[in-house]
Amino acid sequence: MTIDTSQTWDQTVDVVVVGSGGGITGAYTAAREGLSVALVEASELFGGTTAYSGGGGMWFPCNAVLRRAGADDDTVEDALAYFHAVVGDRTPRDLQDAYVRGGPRLVEYLEQDDAFAFKVLPWPDYFGKAPSARLDGMRHIVSRALKAEVLGPYADRIRGPLDNERLGAPAPDLLTGGRALVGRLLAALLRHPHASVHLESPLTDLVVDDGAVTGAVVQRDGGPVRIRARRGVLLAAGGFEHDPDMRETHGVPGRCADSMGAPANTGAAHRAAVRIGAATDLMDQAWWSPGLTHPDGRSTFSLGATAGIFVDSRGRRFVNESAPYDRLGREVIAHLASGAAHLPFWMVYDDAGGEVPPLLSASVSLVEPQRYRDAGLWHTADTLEGLAAAIGVPPAALVDAVARFNEMASDGTDSDFGRGDESYDRAFTGGASPLVPLTRPPYHAAAFGLSDLGTKGGLRTDRDARVLDAAGQPIPGLYAAGNTMAAVSGTTYPGGGNPIGASMLFSHLAALHMASSTTA
Repeated sequence: MTIDTSQTWDQTVDVVVVGSGGGITGAYTAAREGLSVALVEASELFGGTTAYSGGGGMWFPCNAVLRRAGADDDTVEDALAYFHAVVGDRTPRDLQDAYVRGGPRLVEYLEQDDAFAFKVLPWPDYFGKAPSARLDGMRHIVSRALKAEVLGPYADRIRGPLDNERLGAPAPDLLTGGRALVGRLLAALLRHPHASVHLESPLTDLVVDDGAVTGAVVQRDGGPVRIRARRGVLLAAGGFEHDPDMRETHGVPGRCADSMGAPANTGAAHRAAVRIGAATDLMDQAWWSPGLTHPDGRSTFSLGATAGIFVDSRGRRFVNESAPYDRLGREVIAHLASGAAHLPFWMVYDDAGGEVPPLLSASVSLVEPQRYRDAGLWHTADTLEGLAAAIGVPPAALVDAVARFNEMASDGTDSDFGRGDESYDRAFTGGASPLVPLTRPPYHAAAFGLSDLGTKGGLRTDRDARVLDAAGQPIPGLYAAGNTMAAVSGTTYPGGGNPIGASMLFSHLAALHMASSTTA
């Protein structure tokens, strides 16, 4: 939209930041650099999808936290070699370089402020056979826990955890994982008197004057609020995973109900930017995962299969069950697209660990087993033939699939799908082989669907996070990061903490660029 000189601004700041997940890093950076900031959040809670993350990890190779922990044998050049090999030429090389090289600098910047504290959480790179992959997990850090009381009036305004929102469990007073990261960023931001935060203030439009973005319009208290941004507007409002029309338009597989993105992630920032000429990329992409299906009908991000096998609607095994979740999710999508199978697919496992599926996490705590049984999502039978009948797959095919898997488990090599061949495959079994034979009846099956952590398609940017137009030129005054930005990792997911790390880094770079601008 445009605004004429007869209209007045309701607020004037240097920087407007739209979204309060990883993008809050940009608000903090701008405030620390002496700029006035208005942080606007569409929902009633801070944190976006970042706050849902159980770990809140950041893939920032070679940073000071890792160095202090003894990971001094890694180099930025090795990290770049790995990232380039995995991502390829799907995204600009200078954008990839900006991310990998910028991570350590951001950590150093944050650690100069006592509001931040980090620790190492080893998490193997997701492509263990790629050049310079780090198999010991020493490229991944997380925030240390934080007492919610530090946030004063905002102590109960950090989104999550999911058990609180979906199951009604009390939110713990100690912030951990992504909640701790958001909490620390918010606490640090609130120290600056020239920073203001505004919940329940969804973006409706960008204001453009003579080709430059000069402000934003948000909806607040039932009416429009016009905020002038002297230096620029940073869009870091998440993806569009909860907008069914956008998912359909751009061909994003899966359902809104099965996405783990924050509820307010409906693509408003994407649409506002596209209306003023912003270019987009990767709009059919998301951060995928298999999803255990719950009695409410929703399938949730699930990882860490320590036993069992996945079989399709034909009763056949079709994937490495222990693969990194995004790679596994993409295999599910490809399998469905081939027409060979349909949802649900099934985890089949024996009674060695009881009736509960052998998973590290399903993101949401499981409810009573009887509710899964009543919903037709969990089945048990004394024989594989009986289990096949219960889940509607050919008995002979399921018997053959289990026999084939048990034979390979005995040999210690999955010659069909390579399960156990990479470090990540063994990350949740203490290094032991995940090829665990199914030999102890009764046998169980649990229904799975396709989940995601949000869409990753968005606005094309340069290495300073400036949004580009169709001609590849920066739109003055407009920046993007997080899932509002077309992901630096392209169609891949190189390592745990890549989404949050990239969101933080490009928000930070956007703020530094605005701080260096002479526009007023």
